[in-house]
Amino acid sequence: MSNSLPPDLAASVARALAEDVGSGDLTAALVPAEVRGHGRVISREAAVICGTAWVDSVFAQLDPAVRVTWHVADGNAVVPNALLFEVQGPARALLTGERTALNFLQSLSATATAARRYVEAIAGTGCRILDTRKTIPGLRLAQKYAVRCGGGRNHRLGLYDGILIKENHIVAAGSIAAAVAAARRLAPGVPVEVEVETLAELEQAFAADADLALLDEFTLAELATAVARNRERARPLGLEASGGIDFDTIRAVAATGVDFISVGAITKHLRAIDLSMRLSFSG
Repeated sequence: MSNSLPPDLAASVARALAEDVGSGDLTAALVPAEVRGHGRVISREAAVICGTAWVDSVFAQLDPAVRVTWHVADGNAVVPNALLFEVQGPARALLTGERTALNFLQSLSATATAARRYVEAIAGTGCRILDTRKTIPGLRLAQKYAVRCGGGRNHRLGLYDGILIKENHIVAAGSIAAAVAAARRLAPGVPVEVEVETLAELEQAFAADADLALLDEFTLAELATAVARNRERARPLGLEASGGIDFDTIRAVAATGVDFISVGAITKHLRAIDLSMRLSFSG
C-alpha cells in the first residue's frame, strides 16, 4: 500500500475545526485583526513525526495568509526539543488553529512512534507488523497513514477491502470450508483470511484453501508447529499471529517464523506526543 495521503484529509480537518470553532472563536476575536504572530513548535520528547499535512490544512482552511515552514517530514525521527515547524500570519488564525493543529500532529505522531517501536523490536526476523481496525472513529485513514509512516503495514482499511473470517462468521456459515467457499463465490479475487484458535482449525483452513490464517492466542510452541506445517504445503498460507502479544513477547513470536503480527495497541492505546507551541506577536 502506498504512503499517499488519505483522500479524506481536508474533510477530516474541516470537521475538527467545526467542532472546536463552531460559530466563531470568541477569545481570538479579542485580538485586533491587524496583529500578526509567529510561532515555533517543538517536540518535548523523542518521536516519529506524522501529521504535517493536517497542520497545513488547519491553517490553510482558517486563513490562506498563514505560512507554515517545516523543519521535519512525516516519518522522521526527532529528539527532545527538536524544532518541528514555524508558523506566521494573522494572530487570530494562529490562536484559533493552534489546538486543532497540535491535536492532529501529536496524535498521529503517537501512532507513528508506536508503530516504529514495534517494527524495530522485530527487526531482522523477516516478520512484519500489521495494524488492526481498532482505530479512533473518524480517523481510520489518518491512523493507517501514520502506521505506514512508522514502518508498519496496513492489514486492511475496512470491511470492504479484505475478508477476515472470524469465529462468529464460521459459526453462522456452518464451517470454515463453507465460509471460505462463500467468500470465493461472493468476492472473487479478494484475499481470504481465516481466524483459527487451534492447530486442528488451521488444518481446516489449509483444506479450504484460504489465503491467510490468523493464529489467535497460539502459544510459542503452537506457532512454531503451525509454521512448520505450513512450510510443508505446496501453496503455503500467509500466517498472522495475534492476541495476547505485547512488547515484551513480540520478538519471540516473530522468531517462530510467522509472516505477520497484528498489534491493536498501535492505534488503540494512544499516548499523545508532548509538543509545545510558543507564540510571539507584533503590529
